[in-house]
Amino acid sequence: MKRLKHLSLFVLLSALMVVMAACGSGNAKTEGNASKEAPKTEEKKELSGSLVISGSSAMQPLVAAAAEEFMAENPNVDIQVNAGGSGTGLSQVADGSVQIGNSDVFAEEKEGISADQLVDHKVAVVGMTAAVNPNVGIKDIKKADLIKVFTGKITNWKELGGKDQKIVLVNRPDSSGTRAVFNKFALDGATPAEGITEDSSNTVKKIISETEGAIGYLAFSYFTDSSVTPLAIDGIEPTAENVQSGKFPVWAYQHSYTKGEATGLAKAFLDFMMSEHIQNGLLQEQGYLPVTKMLVERDAKGNQKNI
Repeated sequence: MKRLKHLSLFVLLSALMVVMAACGSGNAKTEGNASKEAPKTEEKKELSGSLVISGSSAMQPLVAAAAEEFMAENPNVDIQVNAGGSGTGLSQVADGSVQIGNSDVFAEEKEGISADQLVDHKVAVVGMTAAVNPNVGIKDIKKADLIKVFTGKITNWKELGGKDQKIVLVNRPDSSGTRAVFNKFALDGATPAEGITEDSSNTVKKIISETEGAIGYLAFSYFTDSSVTPLAIDGIEPTAENVQSGKFPVWAYQHSYTKGEATGLAKAFLDFMMSEHIQNGLLQEQGYLPVTKMLVERDAKGNQKNI
């Protein structure tokens, strides 16, 4: 009987040890799995290097301001933003001398550019309209009359209900992306008559403001004071809302092209350009329209459709 008691106690202790070992094993396994499944914290890769951007003079203030903010956040990055015009930006990015080429027009619209090698990044929208000297006496013009003014068929403002003043045309050079956009969407492709030709929008604004009877064209971002008068076209005011809805006809994308898909520092900067901070902040402060708020879109042929 005593022997039986010892045997039972031995069996009980053995069973208890087996149970405890199993629990310990289970805990170890659980802890091992937890260790394996715990997410690893990835360190943010610090950006460094240099980036050269060239092209559209209209885009330069925006891109330069964005570059300053980007470099402030990434002190080991150096970005150089040059102007030179849309054609220059497209040519230089195509031949690999810059990483990003800025343009007011689609690459397909520029002769001599291998557009199929370039990737388009639409980073902003710019609205444009005709601008006149404030003493001209009109604030609205029919599109048909605007075409007649720029082609020299109407030569005095009194023919349009304005003052008895000779019309003075102020144009941009043939290489200008702003001119290409205005000719295409405001003048329906008509060739402007000879007039004063200036390469800088700031200079165009100054000439219009100081010359009686003058008319030219500017991006919305230049209408910051009353020195020139922006014209409504066919009764539609040149406003951001009217461009975004597709009612106002004279607008264009601001393109940043890369040769092939954007990579490395170029991709990081273009992602920054499309961030909410830039699209809803800096970009609008600079007088541009966020591409993310457009309700219509256009292709390289000018065909427009609702998004």
